[in-house]
Amino acid sequence: MSVPIPVLTHHTELSTSSTSLICVPISNVLQGFNGLIGVNAILLSHLQESLTNERVVIILQLNVYVRRIFKKWGETITPTIKDVAKAANVSVATVSRVLHNLNGYSHKTKVKVLEAVEELGYHPNAIARGLINKRTQTIGVLFPNVSSGFTSEILYGIEEAANEKDYSVIVCNTAADGKRTMKYLQVLREKQVDGVVFTSELLKDEYYHQLKNMKMPVVLVNTHSAKYSIPYVKVDDRQASYQATAYLIEKGHTDIAMIGGTPWDTVAGIPRVEGYRQALADHGIPFEETKIAYGNFHMESGRSAMAKLLEEAPPFTALFAASDEMAIGAMGMAFEKGIKVPEELSIIGYDDLNLAKIIYPPLTTIHQPLAEMGRIAVEKLITLIEEQGEVPSSIVSHSIVERQTVKSKT
Repeated sequence: MSVPIPVLTHHTELSTSSTSLICVPISNVLQGFNGLIGVNAILLSHLQESLTNERVVIILQLNVYVRRIFKKWGETITPTIKDVAKAANVSVATVSRVLHNLNGYSHKTKVKVLEAVEELGYHPNAIARGLINKRTQTIGVLFPNVSSGFTSEILYGIEEAANEKDYSVIVCNTAADGKRTMKYLQVLREKQVDGVVFTSELLKDEYYHQLKNMKMPVVLVNTHSAKYSIPYVKVDDRQASYQATAYLIEKGHTDIAMIGGTPWDTVAGIPRVEGYRQALADHGIPFEETKIAYGNFHMESGRSAMAKLLEEAPPFTALFAASDEMAIGAMGMAFEKGIKVPEELSIIGYDDLNLAKIIYPPLTTIHQPLAEMGRIAVEKLITLIEEQGEVPSSIVSHSIVERQTVKSKT
C-alpha cells in the first residue's frame, strides 16, 4: 500500500481545517525535524507502508512558521515575499515597505514581518525584484579622487545610507579635471544603475546631457550647478571661509596669508578665496595678492604653496588653508623651516578630516559633516528613484573646531 503523493510547489495544503499535510522524502525527515520551527510531527498509522516508498506525511499546525519547505524530491524552495506576507498576515506591499524602511505601518506590524522573515529565512532576490520594479538596487558614485581622506569620509556616509536601504554602490574614479567622467558615465549606463551621486566636480554641459540621456536621477555633493536645476548637498564655502578668516582676525592676527585651491575651480576654489578676501575687507585689512598661493587641495601642493609664501610673501603670523590636507602640508614645511606652530605661526584648515585630529599639534579647522553629506545625498537620491518626485537642495551647517594650531596674539 502506498500513500498518494501530491505534486508540491512551495507547499501543498491538503486540508482547510487546523492542520495541513506536507509531503517530503523520508531521507529528509530528520533534516526536516531540525529545519521546521516548533513542528508537532505525528507519523500516521500507515507510516510503515509509507517508508517503502520513501515518503512520509507530516502534519503541521497552520500557524507554525516553516524554515525549510521541500519539493516532492527534497529540493529546497526559497521562500518568497508572498510567503512572508502570508505568515505575517499582511499584504505583499506592507512587507516590501517594511524591508525598505518606508513608512505606512505600525511597530507591531513591523515586528510581525521581521519575525516572519527570520523564521522563513527569506532573502530578497535582487534579480527578481528588479524584474518587478525595473530597478537594479545600485547607485553610481563619481569621485575625482578616491584616495583622499576627504573622499573616504563622504563615501562612508554614502555606503552606510545605501546599505540601510538595500542598495549597492559602484564607485568611479574620474581623475583630475574629470578625464574619465564621460567614460564612467557610459559604464554606469551599461550597468543600469538606478541613480548617480556626482561629487566635488563642476557639472559640465557634456556631463549633464549624458546624465539626461540616461534618464536617471542625480544628486550633487560638495558641488552645485548654477546652470542646471539639480539637487545638491554642500556647505556654504564662501561663508565658511569668511568665518575661518574672521576667527584668525578675532585672535588678533592682521597679517594673514592663504593657500587657496585650484584657481579656476568654481565649486570650492574661487568661493573660498572670496570668503577670505571679504573677511579682510570687512575688518579693514587690505588684501595683498602676494599673500595668497594656490594648490590643488592635496597635501603636497600645500607644502609647495607654503614654500612659495615663505619665500615671496611679506611676513605673516597666520595662515588659512582651503583644505586640511594643504594645511597639514603647510605645517610640515613650516617645521622644516624651523617655524613653530602655533607659537610663531597660527594655521586653520578646512574640512575636519580624521587626519586633522591625529597630527601634532592637532589642527584647528572648519568642520563640514562629510559623512552626513554623503548620507543626505543618498537619501535624496533614493527618494527620487522610488517616489519619482522632487527633493530640495541642502546647505548643511559648518562650524569651527578649535584644537591647537591657532594662538591668540592679544
